[in-house]
Amino acid sequence: MINTVSFPGLGISIQVSRSAFSVFGMPVYTYGILIALGVCIAFVYATIQIKKTGISQDDFLNMFIIGLPSAIVGARIYYVIFSWDMYKNDIWEIFNFRGGGLAIYGGVICAAATVLIYCKAKKINNGAVFDVLAVALLIGQAIGRWGNFVNGEAYGSSTTLLWAMTIEQNGRIIAQSVHPTFLYESLFNTLGIVVLTFYKKKKVFEGEVFCGYMVWYGMGRFLIEGLRADSLMIGGLRVSQLLSFALVTAGVILIVKNRKKHLTTEQF
Repeated sequence: MINTVSFPGLGISIQVSRSAFSVFGMPVYTYGILIALGVCIAFVYATIQIKKTGISQDDFLNMFIIGLPSAIVGARIYYVIFSWDMYKNDIWEIFNFRGGGLAIYGGVICAAATVLIYCKAKKINNGAVFDVLAVALLIGQAIGRWGNFVNGEAYGSSTTLLWAMTIEQNGRIIAQSVHPTFLYESLFNTLGIVVLTFYKKKKVFEGEVFCGYMVWYGMGRFLIEGLRADSLMIGGLRVSQLLSFALVTAGVILIVKNRKKHLTTEQF
């Protein structure tokens, strides 16, 4: 399938193929390649940074090996739960990962839970690990969002802004003059990489950078999700906005509480 993504106001038009190439007649999708690229770059970054924490490379590799499949399964479960009408009449379709349907929040939640359990079991400083993962997550998310560009999805509502986007699939317009929300989130995550990189130099407790990630990503996702045209819903509420609000609230509380505790301890 060929998608034509254009920005008429900017005079830009790009043709992209959802299938990058085939292996034994089976298509390898560009979306998957971009997700894998994001994971690989995030892993390389985290591997370099984890050395500074004193945590062994073997332990970190173990976390990655168990965390990655947990993230994929979690992303799928999250999507299926909030899109149940699509699967209730064909349960086996739940296992058709190639058909699409992954939600980043589900992936992050399951991967984080898996890593936390591993750290607790091995008595590893989980705060230090999560501080490294905070920036790594944003790297992966910033790159992975471009998979939505290739697929012609995750776009927003109509807009008259100069950078309004139009998407055609095989000559049929599926979205016209809409917000390029995939681009908004990719740019916001890229800026977050810079912000958290500087923020970690000012942290006063282990895990603070990850709390910063919760606040930064939650805030951006809340705002951008409000523009999305394909949000997962609970009744009339956007699921990702609810979760984003909870993340921001929890992140702020944890930062304030632990900073206050740290400063009180220093006084004594």
